[in-house]
Amino acid sequence: MTTINITFNGEARQVPGGCTLAELLEASGQPATSFASAVNGEFVARDARAQTLLAEGDAVFTFQAITGG
Repeated sequence: MTTINITFNGEARQVPGGCTLAELLEASGQPATSFASAVNGEFVARDARAQTLLAEGDAVFTFQAITGG
């Protein structure tokens, strides 16, 4: 199985090649609805996570979504 190197919230991590953002976030053990996500500084909507394939060198961040009016 091929692995790729990414950073997840600033920490180096290896994940299987073909891993999606949704799979990575599910494996983190946090409820997916409790945070927002970005790959390489670009926001990724929750409904797009399953179609977002991770690539070598990607930087993935999760953060608390800010709401208000």
